[in-house]
Amino acid sequence: MLLACLPPAMAVLVGCGVMDTGPVEAGAPAQGPRVTEGADVLRVYFLTPHGAWPVARPEPAGTAGPQAVLDALLAGPTRSERARGLATALPSGTHRVRAQASTGAVDLYLPWLVPELDRVAVSQLVCTAAAAPGVPGGRKPADVVVRIHESGIPQGAWPVRCDEDGAAAPVETSGPAR
Repeated sequence: MLLACLPPAMAVLVGCGVMDTGPVEAGAPAQGPRVTEGADVLRVYFLTPHGAWPVARPEPAGTAGPQAVLDALLAGPTRSERARGLATALPSGTHRVRAQASTGAVDLYLPWLVPELDRVAVSQLVCTAAAAPGVPGGRKPADVVVRIHESGIPQGAWPVRCDEDGAAAPVETSGPAR
């Protein structure tokens, strides 16, 4: 009859064996994108009101590498991505950016001159290439050098990186910039 003396809420807790423990330390909060276990993803950078932002997409089987990711970028956002407000600053059309990976770097061969592109479009290209799977060397995207080769300009390339804000940033070099 002890339960009859307790307030109803307390009787329920006592009756179920639930004890008040207060806050319990459960570790660090979850981080990173949600990914199905065992699934590979492509990170494609699209335009938001705040600049270039990564979107995780499932990686089609057997297509790992910078070229597959750049092709996905140039195809533009999917219908559901557009519905979420994502867009692209890259020129529309049937342009092809050729990507070639080497240890810790990706060379991008553009069909345009860099001044023809919006600053955010350059960031989309650079950050998508830097985050591509299949870049040898196991570096983090921020440590991958992306060398931009412009259409019709045979000499040199622009070495850039994707910074923590999703923007293309020049790589410091000891010699001439180009």
